[in-house]
Amino acid sequence: MPALTTTSDGFLLHGEPFRILSGALHYFRVHPDQWADRLRKARLMGLNTVETYIPWNLHQPEPGTLVLDGLLDLPRFLRLAAAEGLHVLLRPGPFICAEWDGGGLPHWLTTDPDIRLRTSDPRFTDIVDRYLDLLLPPLLPHMAASGGPVIAVQVENEYGAYGDDIAYLEHLELSLRSRGVEELLFTCDQTDGDHLKNGVLPGVLATGTFGSRVDQSLQRLREAQPEGPLMCGEFWIGWFDHWGGPHHGRDAEDAAADLDRLLSAGASVNIYMFHGGTNFGYTNGANHHHAYVPTITSYDYDAPLTESGDPGPKYHAFREVIARHAPVPDEPVPAPSPKLPPTTVRLTDRAPLLPLADRPVHATDPRSADELNQRSGYTLYRTTVPTPGAGLLHFAGGVGDRAQVFLDGAPAGVLERERYDETLPVHVPRPDAVLEVLVENMGRVNYGPRIGVPKGLLGPVTLDGTPLHGWDSHALPLDDVPVTAAFAPAETPTCAEPALHRGTFEVRTPADTFLALPGWTKGQAWVNGFHLGRYWSRGPQRTLYVPAPALRPGVNELVVLELHGTTTLDAQLTDTPDLGPEQS
Repeated sequence: MPALTTTSDGFLLHGEPFRILSGALHYFRVHPDQWADRLRKARLMGLNTVETYIPWNLHQPEPGTLVLDGLLDLPRFLRLAAAEGLHVLLRPGPFICAEWDGGGLPHWLTTDPDIRLRTSDPRFTDIVDRYLDLLLPPLLPHMAASGGPVIAVQVENEYGAYGDDIAYLEHLELSLRSRGVEELLFTCDQTDGDHLKNGVLPGVLATGTFGSRVDQSLQRLREAQPEGPLMCGEFWIGWFDHWGGPHHGRDAEDAAADLDRLLSAGASVNIYMFHGGTNFGYTNGANHHHAYVPTITSYDYDAPLTESGDPGPKYHAFREVIARHAPVPDEPVPAPSPKLPPTTVRLTDRAPLLPLADRPVHATDPRSADELNQRSGYTLYRTTVPTPGAGLLHFAGGVGDRAQVFLDGAPAGVLERERYDETLPVHVPRPDAVLEVLVENMGRVNYGPRIGVPKGLLGPVTLDGTPLHGWDSHALPLDDVPVTAAFAPAETPTCAEPALHRGTFEVRTPADTFLALPGWTKGQAWVNGFHLGRYWSRGPQRTLYVPAPALRPGVNELVVLELHGTTTLDAQLTDTPDLGPEQS
């Protein structure tokens, strides 16, 4: 019998009345050395539970593998939650959305055009089952049935917004049960339209997702599920940002008032997010409704706990609301973490990027990044243009997602998927000039029918209608700083080509800090090999969060990949984040 059971209007935990007061905390968006701190702060706000997705694409980067270490050491995260006295809601997907690269579906799966994703297509469900065969055994000891913290497990994720294949949901339910999951199962769907109707699975608890109109949303949930606990599976208290858009926020008192309405109605809740964290590396997703828009590196979400783990206005407001409905620990609210003193880092060494491309795949036409089995990062394409003079380059099918074009090493222009760019006027300087196209994967779509859309160059390339053939396609994943980078002292402060820039700085006592790059344009940053993620002067985000555990006493190394150009050798470490002007 599961530890968590339901009555006609509530939950029982080990037979005693229980209300879930949960907050979302994604272990894969937080440095592992900070998990314990974030969990403690969840308990001190008055939460008794935390919720996390499980990103399939990171845990299984290739078929038949399973990664459970470092940032992905989920068993350790569950042990730490139990040590803090917190229960856990697990959301293994297989699809998670979460503004996460590809919605968590592996690139090697989504690029197969024959598989009908998120359906009862056996080509899809067989692969899901093989993944669960590997994932669940190390997690079963952490289920409540075995004395662990996990009291409930989600089936799929907001499926009613995608499809209505009940056989698929039934398959997932059976897959979890047959592999030893005894705990309460639940679904999670938006409460508008037909989402609840399409996503509800008989015999499985239905929960709703919403951020306002509490009474109306709970009524719709009750209509879809006449008996059982009322629960908001995602109570949206902030929002995420896209590059080139505003920084979203929500008034703390407004969000707290809706939380009070939820709890006053007797409902359980999962606050999304309690602590958003960071899309480190290349893990951000993207949306594509009318146009492609990639998500920024920060996943701060205007959450109660900021990206750097400090209690914000919502933390205090929510703690006061929770205290009206449940006991709150009689301990002081945690103080903000110490921050590194403002520091200037001079990037004295430089290495050009494009010469790093090696092991090309040669073909008549360029190969997509997916054909090169590349999940993320960059792809470089090279060919020659036989005829000099002015002309119009045409990229059939566009680019995925942002292409920088060079002729004999000189920048010739940029094409972007979000603008539906396919053509570029150029001047070819000489016969057989070298054409190079550096394409950046800005994040895979995480919601809707465009999941799995390919990256890189997406078709043949012509100049004034004449096909350009004989392409070398180079994978440049750049997950780490390339060991082959030929760093040399920078001769001038300015640089107008894609290049890696390196410098060092001293730290007495490691503490959180924020990397600002005024005078720089677009690229990636690493501190001591830890991949902080993407920066872009387009904003809204102006700083990258640097977790204290990524630093060390003494000499530290900063490497910046700048794709366009910089007017300075300096970067700044500041004690204050800048996520852009806020739009409520």
